Amino acid sequence: MTDHRRRTKIVATLGPATDAPGVLDALLGAGVDLVRLNFSHGDPAEQQARAQAVRDAAQRVGVEVGILADLPGPKIRIERFAGGRVQLQAGARFDLVASADAPPGDAGQVGVSYLGLPDDLRAGDTLLLDDGMMQLRVERIEGERIVTSVLNDGTLSDRKGLNRLGGGLSLGALTDRDRELIAVAASIGAEFIAVSFCRNAADMEEARAIARSHGSDAALVAKIERAEAIENLVAIIDASDVVMVARGDLGVEIGDAELPGLQKKIIRQSLLQDRVVITATQMLQSMVDSPIPTRAEVLDVANAVIDGTDAVMLSQESAAGHYPLKAVQAMVRICIGAEKQFEMDSDFEKAPRDLQRADQAIAMAAMFLSEHIGVRAIVAMTESGGTARFLSRFRSNVPIFGLSRHGGARRRMALMRDVFPIDFDSRGLATREAAREALKSLFDSGLLDEGERVIFTSGDHMEQHGATNTLRLLQVGAGGHAQGLGEI
Repeated sequence: MTDHRRRTKIVATLGPATDAPGVLDALLGAGVDLVRLNFSHGDPAEQQARAQAVRDAAQRVGVEVGILADLPGPKIRIERFAGGRVQLQAGARFDLVASADAPPGDAGQVGVSYLGLPDDLRAGDTLLLDDGMMQLRVERIEGERIVTSVLNDGTLSDRKGLNRLGGGLSLGALTDRDRELIAVAASIGAEFIAVSFCRNAADMEEARAIARSHGSDAALVAKIERAEAIENLVAIIDASDVVMVARGDLGVEIGDAELPGLQKKIIRQSLLQDRVVITATQMLQSMVDSPIPTRAEVLDVANAVIDGTDAVMLSQESAAGHYPLKAVQAMVRICIGAEKQFEMDSDFEKAPRDLQRADQAIAMAAMFLSEHIGVRAIVAMTESGGTARFLSRFRSNVPIFGLSRHGGARRRMALMRDVFPIDFDSRGLATREAAREALKSLFDSGLLDEGERVIFTSGDHMEQHGATNTLRLLQVGAGGHAQGLGEI
């Protein structure tokens, strides 16, 4: 059987553009694997309504779709202007006022949301506003007033973001509002919770502890968007389940010239540490207003796929653009095209030699076999999705069918490249019986053909997390019956 399934997953942000009747169903039907709820906008009631809409649409369409709750984080913003916006001229003085009582802004000053900003700055620092569109140089600090000079002509409007070139601001990753919103994410059953502007492993560990205290088993997503995060990258990845290359603020802080190389580094390091990775921000930005992407955007998405990213993400394109469905369809086409252009050879020489878990060792053995003896697919029985994750860290041409009775596990697996989650209840079945039933189910669904070989992984105790310890090589016989070829 020839397999033309798309392996790279697609994340779509929800917003006003997806609220219209029928749009969400169309997006899920077109190939969205995970939806992102941007907690920077809307109140908890709106997020709960959207989450329920996702669950309902997924059931109607018949797909496994997870929910990612993206926390706002400590985004530093300027406050509002009296007239909504001002025109600034290069060379002019412009003050930032770090005071709760700052008056509405004008062409000479504006308030800032982070009252500790004067303590983090010194003369000569460069501040980047509105994703770098407006640049200011710090001349001096006068108490709560930051005196700057404007470096370029431009328009500045309400509530634009502020970064320091090179990073170094001391603001923590989790705000009090974030801590409250983690409880909201837990209440809607979000499969993923994203921590914005994380600096170190401690930020991720704190978020995980709060989530668990609210009864959530969500996977934690580290958004790499601060210069400090690059310095602590290995530790942050180790403390996370998923990593997001959040190219917007990261590009502003480190400079656009450094961004391509760092994107590749983050993807490579995440895979090396057995973590799932998402590439995000402005991937098809022109499709906010255009029905087709630019060639540069096509290459950007394709290069992320070729680099090995698990998923690519749509932000404003799907949340507020004029063509959300066309954006998803374009992303699908680009991913499939990029996947056809290369063959990834798993380099087992670089694989870790000090594995501590049996399921990791089984996953590595399964991928080695699949590369050397030729199989149609790998079938992984899994409670939590962990075995499927370990399998998918080796980029291969072999699809991985992740079978689980747990909806949360299936929706988490939906984000993993090469993994296709399938509902299968193994309770009460012995290992060999489960193998027979699983292959018959895949055969009846048209996913396997007679005569094809598969690798089957499972555990002696089917309902235990992390219990995968068995690998079988099976062949699909007449009527989908499993024929054993051997066991390791």
